[in-house]
Amino acid sequence: MRRAVLLGNPDTKRTDYLEKAAAREGLSIVFVDWESWKHCQQLPAAEALLVKIDPPLWTSCSLAELSALTAGYIRQLEELESYAQGQNIFYLNTPSAIAGLLDKRACKERLRQAGLSVTETIQLHTGQEGGRVTAQLLIEEMRRQHIYQVFIKPVMGSGAAGVSALRLQPMTGQLALYSCALMREDGALVNTKRLRRFSRTKEVLALLDQLLALDCVVERWYAKAAYQGYSYDLRAVVQDGGLDYLLGRLSRGPITNLHLNNQPIEAGVLGLSSQTREEIEALCCRSMELFPGLRSAGIDILLERGSMKPHIIEMNAQGDLIYQDIYNENRIYVHQVQMMRNWLRSV
Repeated sequence: MRRAVLLGNPDTKRTDYLEKAAAREGLSIVFVDWESWKHCQQLPAAEALLVKIDPPLWTSCSLAELSALTAGYIRQLEELESYAQGQNIFYLNTPSAIAGLLDKRACKERLRQAGLSVTETIQLHTGQEGGRVTAQLLIEEMRRQHIYQVFIKPVMGSGAAGVSALRLQPMTGQLALYSCALMREDGALVNTKRLRRFSRTKEVLALLDQLLALDCVVERWYAKAAYQGYSYDLRAVVQDGGLDYLLGRLSRGPITNLHLNNQPIEAGVLGLSSQTREEIEALCCRSMELFPGLRSAGIDILLERGSMKPHIIEMNAQGDLIYQDIYNENRIYVHQVQMMRNWLRSV
């Protein structure tokens, strides 16, 4: 008997709306929650299984724990990869493909080496092996390269955890840092769901030092395309070799994640030219080809103001949850169900 399986979390929108899509398409899906998997390390027996993996839920807001949590997830993915060897178990997105996108630095470097257009990474050198990147070193390097606006992102993490934007005024040395990270009174660095602006030099430097100690990538802060006074970037959902969904994310500030009270907008309203849309789709599809086993991904795209040239900001192998879609046509999950059903019919 061939079975479709969802490995995920109960009572989440991801689970609920995939199950709604399955019911609509007449496909039975077996649900296995992460807690059961961790305890019994077993998937249901069947002639052949096609498994979709949703991310586990983390409750910690400590940014210091981010790398350890991600490393633990990668170990679980490695176990799932090993578990399938010698059995008729296949994955919508393979565990190795999911793991390959969790490391922002490695993912971006693979895209860059393939000649794809990505947001530029700023190289920082400590001058000594094992040396630590500090706020002062970052500022000195920004001055040396004449780059006065950058993004700082933990190598591991999602949902804007620890993501920050730094602006340096070159004449006065004035700093402005925009971040959802907050240093508590006990010195712990935590992630919040509120974007704050820090401008006192001592406070900015202290927060920056804490962030950079997490192992971060630093990227050029581009001027983004604008719409009615807002800057915006795009979330593209690419599945089965094509562009399934394109959503604009409008923001008055530098960070566009929608859970920070930014505004979603249908990409069709933005007035993108057919050439720009074609360039976005071609860029996304080429990026997917670099990660064998990746059949569905959310890809963040920046359009440079003026030229409208698209650059990949980052890729997310589990970036398929778009509220504007699930509350409307739910076509992303419907397409996933169709992909699963077609695969089960073919084996």
